[in-house]
Amino acid sequence: MADATPEFTSEAVTAERTAKMGQRKTWLIRLGIAVVVLGAIYLLWYELIGRNHVSTDNAYVNAEVAQVTPLISAQATQVLVSDTQAVKRGDILVRLDPTNARIALAQAEADLAEARRRFRQTSATNSSLAAQVEARAADIAQAQAQLATAQADFEKAHVDLQRREALAPEGAVSGDEVTIARKAFAAARAGLAQARAAVTMAQATRGAAQGDLAANDALVRGLTAETDPAVLAAKAKVESARLDIERSVIRAPIDGVVTRRQVQVGQRVAQGTPIMTIVPINQVYVDANFKERQLRGVKIGMPAEVTSDLYGGDVVYHGKVVGFSGGTGSSMALIPAQNATGNWIKVVQRLPVRIALDPKELAAHPLRVGLSMEADIYLSER
Repeated sequence: MADATPEFTSEAVTAERTAKMGQRKTWLIRLGIAVVVLGAIYLLWYELIGRNHVSTDNAYVNAEVAQVTPLISAQATQVLVSDTQAVKRGDILVRLDPTNARIALAQAEADLAEARRRFRQTSATNSSLAAQVEARAADIAQAQAQLATAQADFEKAHVDLQRREALAPEGAVSGDEVTIARKAFAAARAGLAQARAAVTMAQATRGAAQGDLAANDALVRGLTAETDPAVLAAKAKVESARLDIERSVIRAPIDGVVTRRQVQVGQRVAQGTPIMTIVPINQVYVDANFKERQLRGVKIGMPAEVTSDLYGGDVVYHGKVVGFSGGTGSSMALIPAQNATGNWIKVVQRLPVRIALDPKELAAHPLRVGLSMEADIYLSER
């Protein structure tokens, strides 16, 4: 019995080892089968689903926000909205003091009335100048008549002088008569020269009157009291002043939620300085930053599914790709990377892809700008 115990023990150990090796082999086979099955499942998933999708969790809600800026400089008399308040397009946000604008309107209306009065005065002057031209024409006719009289007197005096000078040597006339005839001839000649000068002066006066008429007529020809350039300029100032009064009431340019309100009652706001921002939460979109290699098959119009960290995976937004950014995030950074340096390490870049969302889904589950999202684009064309 003492000799049989060691043999029995050795056989038991051998059998145990054989059993363990069999179990190990069985588990290795099972593990191999499991790996093969998992690999086949992954390959099947990749072929049917995975290769037709690209996804990223580097995505955020964005929107075309509207900055509200006053178009005039004035003091705020009423602020009717506060942060987080929803507003509709056309709702009054802020009222500004319109006193200066009303004064400017009164001055502009006075300037318009003055411009119309000047035009009517110019038109009346045109008629007066036309009458003066006709009067100068009459003066010319009168001067020409006087010239004709002076010419006749000159010719008569000349004939009388020639007769007396011819009779003087024979003693038929006295020396006094010859002297008187010569004096009359000289007076007639002077009168003729004066008459000619009067005609020239009358003609010059008429030319000046015609020039004044032409200059004045150029100011009113083809115009009315409403189409005169000076009147139109005055009208423009009136419209500008009225527009400034309208701009003293600041209204919401779009539907949305008031954010970053920076104006208080009594504060003087400057023209062009933002006083608040309105975010159109019903028109938000998602900017998804995909790696450049993920975008090989992505095209505009492809469908996408987006989930938000705010609502979790139970709420899925459906949208489509509407565009790609013009540059990567690093190229558009305030301090872009300097890749032309000696020490360089390649970094995978990300390109923002814009995904438009379904407005009905947004209305049911509103989003806010800046929220984190997860985007999945279905490569339908594959």
